[in-house]
Amino acid sequence: MSDDVPQRGASRTALGVAAIRALHQTLDGEPKILDDRIAAKLLGGDAHPQIAAHRERADEPADKALRVRVLLRSRYAEDRLSRAVERGVRQCIILGAGFDTFAYRQPAWAKALRIFEVDHRATQDEKRRRLATAGVSLPENLQFVDIDFELVSLREGLRQSTLDFSAPTFFSCLGVLVYLTQDAADAVFQLVATFPPGSEIVFTYRAAGSQNSVVADRARAAGEPWQSQFDPRALKDRLTALGFSEVSFLSGEEANRDYFKDRSDGLQAPQRTGIATAVVGA
Repeated sequence: MSDDVPQRGASRTALGVAAIRALHQTLDGEPKILDDRIAAKLLGGDAHPQIAAHRERADEPADKALRVRVLLRSRYAEDRLSRAVERGVRQCIILGAGFDTFAYRQPAWAKALRIFEVDHRATQDEKRRRLATAGVSLPENLQFVDIDFELVSLREGLRQSTLDFSAPTFFSCLGVLVYLTQDAADAVFQLVATFPPGSEIVFTYRAAGSQNSVVADRARAAGEPWQSQFDPRALKDRLTALGFSEVSFLSGEEANRDYFKDRSDGLQAPQRTGIATAVVGA
C-alpha cells in the first residue's frame, strides 16, 4: 500500500488536518501557534500530496482561515488540558483522534496523564502503520480505543478500555461534533456531565445559520458531510442544565490577544472561533 493512499475507511479529512499542522511548521512565522514536528513524519515528509495541495492554496482566504482554525483549536485545547492537570486531572480522552499527535510530543507535564485516543478502527490502524513507518514509538501512557459510533455508544465503547469513570477526566472533541447529528452530539455532552466535578470538555462547533463553505464542500466530497449546528446561547443553556458550571466560548479578541499578537505572517483569529469549553460543576 502506498504511503500516500490511506487504508479504505480511514478518515481523509483527518489526513488533511495533519497536513495543515505539518505545513504550519515550515510556512508560517515564529512563534508557532502549534509546535507539531510529528505531523509531517506521519505523512512521510513535506512532499506528501495533501501538504503540497495546502501549500498551493495557502494564501487563499478559505485555506488560510482553515489553517488558523485547525491550529488554534489544538493549541487552545492543549492549554486547557495543562490547566486541568494543574488541578489534578489525570485522564485525557481525545475523541475523533484521527492523526492527532499530542501523545507523541507530550510535554513533561503530561507524563502523569493516561491518554485515550478514540476513533474508528480503520483510522487507528492507518495511524499505527504510519507511526511505525516513521519510527515514532507509542508512549506507555497511551491507549487506543476503537469505537464505531454507528454500532455502539461512546459510553459502551469506553467501558471496553481501562478508563476510570470515577476520576476527573479531560475530553478533547475537536472537529468532531460537526460530523454528528444533534442527538449524537448531545449524547457526548450528557456522558461528560456524568464524570466527577472538575472534568472538562473542549469542543468545536458550527454556529447555527452558518452557510456551506469551501471546507464543508471538501468534507462532503471526501464522504464525511457536516451534519450539526448549534446556537451558542441555546448550547450554553443546555450545558448548564446538564450540570456544567463553567461554560465559555473563546472569542476572536481573546484568541488574537493570547495566540496571534504581533505576528509577522498575517495570521489572525476569526471573529467567531467556534471553540468552547465546559467544566463539570460540584
